[in-house]
Amino acid sequence: MAFLLPNLSPSFLLQTGKSLKEKPISTHSLSVSSSSSSSSYNFEEDSLSLLSLPVQAPPAPGAQVKTMPSGQDKQQQQGKDEFYINLGLAIRTLREDLPLLFTKDLNYDIYRDDITLVDPVNTFSGIENYKLIFWALRFHGKILFRDISLEIFRVWQPSENMILIRWNLKGVPRVPWEAKGEFQGTSRYKLDRNGKIYEHKVDNLVFNFPHQLKPAISVLDLVTASPNPTFMFGSSYSSSWIEFYQAVRRTLDKQQEQILMQDRFVICS
Repeated sequence: MAFLLPNLSPSFLLQTGKSLKEKPISTHSLSVSSSSSSSSYNFEEDSLSLLSLPVQAPPAPGAQVKTMPSGQDKQQQQGKDEFYINLGLAIRTLREDLPLLFTKDLNYDIYRDDITLVDPVNTFSGIENYKLIFWALRFHGKILFRDISLEIFRVWQPSENMILIRWNLKGVPRVPWEAKGEFQGTSRYKLDRNGKIYEHKVDNLVFNFPHQLKPAISVLDLVTASPNPTFMFGSSYSSSWIEFYQAVRRTLDKQQEQILMQDRFVICS
């Protein structure tokens, strides 16, 4: 190269530079190459976007597939919700009402109109009789006792549609020859599918009076067959508790007689 450069003439160098300047640069190849590269790049982007889509595997055999709930399913769910709401309301109401049984009336919104009260001796049906029973308990309780109250020991549910309450009833009779007495029992409340109470059963009565008494299955176990009921131990004497029960029973009997008289009067007229 060192030998050739000095031998080149200036005219040859000028012609060579001119030809290089005048020769146009072809952009076709560049555009083609650029377009091909861009198209290949777009193809790669599309392929990557397709690969990035989530792929759902088919459900396994026996797997539960989520479906939209039907109208019947919604109604069943609403019925269950209503039951549990009314169940909670019933438990809360019973907890609040029973300790104040002898001072204020109950909240009857948790009961059905055809509610049945069952004790070891009698059965009463209808919400009006149910209201009358608790009115008689308050009325005669104030007459026969200086102090009477009910205490809740336990509240539990042996099954979904039943509420059990273990309680203790104690009182101080007004007569001076009777000491304070008390007895325990269980109230079983049965609920329908709407969470309303349709049966109230009183059982498992255990009496705890000053004198020694055996556990009783019913009130009649403590009463003799004589016209004047007395307790069944050594010396017989009348009790305010028996009078209390009989007074409530007479109130209901009078109510039934009045209803029968009204029905007869309507029939005759």
